[in-house]
Amino acid sequence: MLDWFYVVSALVVVLHLLADCCTLYCSILLISFLAYMRFIYLPAECDLVLWFYERFGQPVESLKGRVVWITGASSGIGKALAIRLAQAGARVALSARSSESLNQVKEMCIKSGGVKENDVLVLPLDMIQYDQHQATFDAVIKHFGELDILVSNAGRSQRGRWEMIDIDVDHEIFDLNVFSLISLARIVSKYFLEKGRGHLVVTSSTAGKLGVPMSASYTGSKHAIQGYFECLRTEKAGLGLDITIACPGPVDSNLLQVCATENKGETLGQERIGKRMSAERCAHLYAVSIANKLPEVWIADQPVITLMYLSQYLPFLIKRVMQVIPLKLIMKLRDGRDDAAQLTGTEKKS
Repeated sequence: MLDWFYVVSALVVVLHLLADCCTLYCSILLISFLAYMRFIYLPAECDLVLWFYERFGQPVESLKGRVVWITGASSGIGKALAIRLAQAGARVALSARSSESLNQVKEMCIKSGGVKENDVLVLPLDMIQYDQHQATFDAVIKHFGELDILVSNAGRSQRGRWEMIDIDVDHEIFDLNVFSLISLARIVSKYFLEKGRGHLVVTSSTAGKLGVPMSASYTGSKHAIQGYFECLRTEKAGLGLDITIACPGPVDSNLLQVCATENKGETLGQERIGKRMSAERCAHLYAVSIANKLPEVWIADQPVITLMYLSQYLPFLIKRVMQVIPLKLIMKLRDGRDDAAQLTGTEKKS
């Protein structure tokens, strides 16, 4: 099938040569813009700054020897990130609730060829058990002698109708997605500030920048975590504390399996379907952002990246657009299916 870029470019050339509709300078500019859209922007899997640094910035291998502590490391993005960083030679501490899953991740890290057994530390941790945070941090320091980077990746997604969400669900989501991350980051940030250098990395979401429907608790928690760390960035500017906020979009993972709903104690238990960015690709881009200490990155396929740019620079327009897009279409774009949360009455917006 003939690529649209070549068809449109040929048409521009024909119009220039035969119809004299535009100058040579305008023709070159137009073809250059079309080339940018075709080969850079439309295939983009991340924002343009991260795209640039992946190609011309510090490689992930520049993190070799650094000590990185990853929470939520037993599955999904956290698991893939641990393996990618270990492959690059970073020493990693892995935390999550499941010791069995963490030990499997440890084996994968060792098999990556970048680290030895003593370079990977398994530290089971239930993030909402705040009284365990200090002891777990002390265990990291005892084993490695230092800590360079904390990746706060623990979290849980959620689906449900805004007005039907049990308030206890909001409390549970915020407890894990916000307060547990802040509690641990406060312990580590004191250490980093005393040392004069350190890097806090936090997994937010595209839902932390957009008003994503049918997951109010999750969306609210990600907006909150953005606010907490942006405050810290401004407050401690110039004190050696680097902060990276990563906003991944839909990624191939077990997210919907363990996803919360609008009812307390309920799990969605569904499978994501359709094409998604792989966890490994997301983790590589995530690792690039860490290696280059980028302040905020967006990691997602199109059209999510376009929506992110519109939200950032043309908020009035995107809010108008979102009013007319069918809700089922938004849900399908996000989860590959439109039944991840119950839609009733006017919510169907068909």
